[in-house]
Amino acid sequence: MSGNNEVQARKAIQNISPYTPGKPIWELQSELGISRIIKLASNENPLGPSPKALEAIMCSLPDIHRYPDSSTTSLRQAIAEKLNMKPQQMIISNGGDELITLVSEAFLEPGDEIIVPAPSFSEYEFGALLMGANVVNVPLGESYAFDIDAIVNAVTDRTKLLCICSPNNPTGTYLSQSVLHHLLDVLPKHILVLFDAAYSQYATAADYTNGLEFVRAGYPIVVLQTFSKIYGLAGLRVGYGAAPESIIQQILKVKEPFNVNALAQAAASAALHDTEHLHLSLQVNSEGKKQLYRSFRELQLPFVESMSNFVLVNLGTHAKFIYEQLLSKGIIVRFGGIWNLPGHIRVSVGKDVENSAFIHELNEILHFLHLRM
Repeated sequence: MSGNNEVQARKAIQNISPYTPGKPIWELQSELGISRIIKLASNENPLGPSPKALEAIMCSLPDIHRYPDSSTTSLRQAIAEKLNMKPQQMIISNGGDELITLVSEAFLEPGDEIIVPAPSFSEYEFGALLMGANVVNVPLGESYAFDIDAIVNAVTDRTKLLCICSPNNPTGTYLSQSVLHHLLDVLPKHILVLFDAAYSQYATAADYTNGLEFVRAGYPIVVLQTFSKIYGLAGLRVGYGAAPESIIQQILKVKEPFNVNALAQAAASAALHDTEHLHLSLQVNSEGKKQLYRSFRELQLPFVESMSNFVLVNLGTHAKFIYEQLLSKGIIVRFGGIWNLPGHIRVSVGKDVENSAFIHELNEILHFLHLRM
């Protein structure tokens, strides 16, 4: 019997590359043989999960032999009440990533086009390519601001979806309320806007919007939120989308049953009301960003002031070497090459001691490079 086969994968996936996550702690521990690893690569909450979420998980453990609520009724109701919306305007997903794929599956046909400002989160392209759609990248403007004129000019009769991440990953820049309103008004009404507000809780600009006001107003927009960031539940994979009810009904047609596990549902419901954890997380993030900003200024390293929980910093031609040296010291950051920013790294904001360790090692590496030059 021959071991060869002629099984052919779909042509649509030939251009898809698997997502490359930040290096996990366990992997670097194994490679270096050290226990102390500082991970500042995946924009996780350095304080850990909401204590109320942990308590809810413990209370839910005896029932994990039962299937979870496929309709996520309690969680949708809790989110809707908090946001002054209807449960029918909500869909709960297995992290924000699943929602992006569901939107693609529900609305994209082969040959359709999606517009994605670049650089940004790579999963928008994944969903489009999976469905045989074409990705139109529109470069961000000066200082990584959104170029609204370029976005509008990129629209064709085949444009079906526009993906906006605000605050944007990896730049930390954002779209103001007035500009988003203008954009929604001038776009053809057959274009759906996927507004990824995964980092919205960190945004402090007075003119920032999380997009929910436009859902309430009935615009063709899906607002993505996640419990992976400020709520500290990345390991449970739970996110949600808010959209007009007619759009939600279409997305529900492609959602798998039982897509969000019971522990994730219970934890998210509890974390949603843990205001103490939320406020402390915001405080740590604000202080941590100031700490990083001061150090980058002292080192004369250009960086982007961020509305999120990470900072994009320009290290120049030695960025890859510096990234690798930091890894060798047990510090994981994100190399910018994956966004076609080979001179940059993205640093997640950690606790004071974690930020200090990163700054110390960065200083040492830069001093070494200076001596060599």
